[in-house]
Amino acid sequence: MKFDVAVVGAGIIGTATARQLQQRYPDLRIALLDKEDDVGRHQTGHNSGVVHAGVYYRPGSLKASFCKQGLEETLRFCREQNLPFEQCGKLIVATDEQENTRMQALYRRCNENNVDCVLLNRGQLRAMEPRINGIGAIHVPATAITDFTAVCRRMAELFAAAGGSLRLNTGVTAIEENDGGIRLHTPASIIEAGLVIACAGLQSDRLARLHGFEMEFRIIPFRGEYYRLPDSRNDLIRHLIYPVPDPALPFLGVHLTRMIDGGITAGPNAVTGWKREGYGRLNIDFRDAVDMVAFPGFWRLVGRHFKYGLAELRNSFSRRSYLNAVRKYCPELTLQDLQPHPAGVRAQAVKNDGSLVDDFLFLESPRSLHVCNAPSPAATSAIPIARYICDRTAERIR
Repeated sequence: MKFDVAVVGAGIIGTATARQLQQRYPDLRIALLDKEDDVGRHQTGHNSGVVHAGVYYRPGSLKASFCKQGLEETLRFCREQNLPFEQCGKLIVATDEQENTRMQALYRRCNENNVDCVLLNRGQLRAMEPRINGIGAIHVPATAITDFTAVCRRMAELFAAAGGSLRLNTGVTAIEENDGGIRLHTPASIIEAGLVIACAGLQSDRLARLHGFEMEFRIIPFRGEYYRLPDSRNDLIRHLIYPVPDPALPFLGVHLTRMIDGGITAGPNAVTGWKREGYGRLNIDFRDAVDMVAFPGFWRLVGRHFKYGLAELRNSFSRRSYLNAVRKYCPELTLQDLQPHPAGVRAQAVKNDGSLVDDFLFLESPRSLHVCNAPSPAATSAIPIARYICDRTAERIR
């Protein structure tokens, strides 16, 4: 089988990219491949559903620019396609003076990123969210929630309706590139393409290695474990309740998130995942585990954030400890309120020195582009990321 372009990975970034390519080049043969039996089965399908406004990201970074564009374009797509969304807004809550100092710095970053926001005192916070404890907050009214799996599926439907070839249950086992194109080996066939764009998420480093790239990073999977509050608590909050992040720590911390189905989740924490696509409680994959512990950057990362990692492990194994983290913002919650909810697994690129790759990371060859790190807010930013990929590969398509 021959195609002009093959996109590998039908998460929301790969699907958005395939659709935009099909829109730009309606006469080309474009394929979207995935090893699963449906689109959006991994990071996209285990996403919190938050459409971010771009609060946290370094001014001038790809994350900051993609996120601001992505919020507007994701909500526009939802309106056009009659998909569910709600612009409920976010409150970033400070609970003590140390957090208040960090909150002031974060407020300045919001202004640098041109994010519309309002600084609230204790009384204003209590008026907006009577059941949330804090001494102040940043109100970000633009933040929204949606169903990213539904967004991904609709993009895939539009891609196929426009003539694109959606090929599920098609995993890539080998990649050969020469002057004439690229051959993708799959269990059932060989697919030839003039250009390959890989958006493989949790498997992105492995796909790049199959292609022959030498890399100074690896994908380390981090499980984000959630609880869901009972339906009787669905009126607990009207906004998303987020912590003030500690810039010294790698992840954000637990928060309360309204879901598009009306429910509320608490989480996530962040613990090492021993299976890249493991969403159960005790998932271990031998190959994934060996790949991780054999990578020196993993141990340097562990050493750098040892105390933080222990705290996250404690929250993972102790529901009471997890509850204490949530009760910092909402003291009325009890152990009985923390009900099971599916975990997510985040693909995080880590360098050999143990540092996290903080922005988007791409690897390229004459006939390929690999998206090797697509951190949050990747789901929010899928449409502008796809446009960036299409622009970056335009000269190689024809």
